Amino acid sequence: MMDRILVIGCGDIARRAIPLLVPRFRVFALVRRPRAMAAMRALGAVPLHGDLDDRRSLARLAGIADAVLYFAPPPPAGKESPRGDERDMQDTRTRHFLAALGNRRSLPQRLIYISTTGVYGDCGGALIDETRPCRASSARARRRLDAERRLRAFGRRRRVAVAVLRAPGIYAADRLPIERLARGDPVPADEIFTGHIHADDLARLTVTALFRARAGRVYNAVDDSRLPVSDYFDLVADACGLPRPARMPWTALAAHLPPGALSFMKESRRIGNARLGRELGFRLRYPTVAHGLADVRPGPGRARFPLYRPARQTPRLAMRELVSDSLVASTSRNAL
Repeated sequence: MMDRILVIGCGDIARRAIPLLVPRFRVFALVRRPRAMAAMRALGAVPLHGDLDDRRSLARLAGIADAVLYFAPPPPAGKESPRGDERDMQDTRTRHFLAALGNRRSLPQRLIYISTTGVYGDCGGALIDETRPCRASSARARRRLDAERRLRAFGRRRRVAVAVLRAPGIYAADRLPIERLARGDPVPADEIFTGHIHADDLARLTVTALFRARAGRVYNAVDDSRLPVSDYFDLVADACGLPRPARMPWTALAAHLPPGALSFMKESRRIGNARLGRELGFRLRYPTVAHGLADVRPGPGRARFPLYRPARQTPRLAMRELVSDSLVASTSRNAL
């Protein structure tokens, strides 16, 4: 029986997931900045001050929750080595968290970690599933892979049911590349495939996985789109009433885009998501990017379409839409 849930990393996806949890559970949220505490309270969570980069600040996390949703990203660079050696590929934040968690005999029953599909590396546009060997090439993806391995090993060793959701590019009304389109940044003419998921679907999926994911299992948290990068930008441009971006050969893009933007276009993969339906009984609310953009209305400055509801407007039936009748209340699997 789970009564208390700890949320690590209180960014956008956490803020969408917390309102789904608070009607049924006592939710604790780790926050680094004191000014974020009010925002967590407004969502119905109990804020806990702590910093994943400071192991000593995490002592109170031990034994506090029955389950953990881990949304926090790795540090932007290794904290222990300025030389760029192998230690820079380690997620020190996850290491600190697990050290704090293991200080008590009372451990969470379940833990869900949001990783990235970047751990697969470049797949040459091939259609892949979760059995694809990981070939992470960027430092960012290698730190994510380090976190995955640490968490899953911890789960095996301490009998905690750990599952990993590998997410691709996350989009929503306030997560669209509008500024890039307005600047006229070009996109690759080459057919470079990437994955996507709507932020609301990812939030719902994390809650569903909390109850249904198998221990030690990995799930590709992607929609059905399998779009080339250029097609994604065209869809967003059309939805927002902006000009479609120019296409350029990959070799010419470096002169027009910063390294950070280029890094997301270096790897091509089409990602299968069959496990979401087969094992979790999960149905996407926005199965493709086109569905997710259908309600976008061009407006001054930013596109607009419905976002998640604040906690005070979230009905208790929200949880029933996400988990099975044996866990909360009677509902069919099709309710997902």
